[in-house]
Amino acid sequence: MQVNIKATNIKLDSEDKLLIQEKMQALDKFFPGIQQIRFEIEESILKSAGQVFRAEANIVIPKKLVRIEKQANDWRKAMEKVKDHAKRVLSEEKKKMIDKQRKQK
Repeated sequence: MQVNIKATNIKLDSEDKLLIQEKMQALDKFFPGIQQIRFEIEESILKSAGQVFRAEANIVIPKKLVRIEKQANDWRKAMEKVKDHAKRVLSEEKKKMIDKQRKQK
């Protein structure tokens, strides 16, 4: 599985990139067929909310692309929100795939 990390308006050092990579690779437990993850973190200033970090993950699985986007006041919290939501979505996709295979038999 390949993890691509892109940071916009924020500086990530090698430790931060390693943390993101470890968290995203941990998703392989929930759906073993993940081919690629494109993770993007962006810092922006909103008039109403102030400093906001947006985390987005595009997860490529067989025959599908799963896109998850979350916002938080800290980039680590935004990343955790994306990871937690991805766990749920990938578990559901795995169940759907297994059910589809059972119906074909």
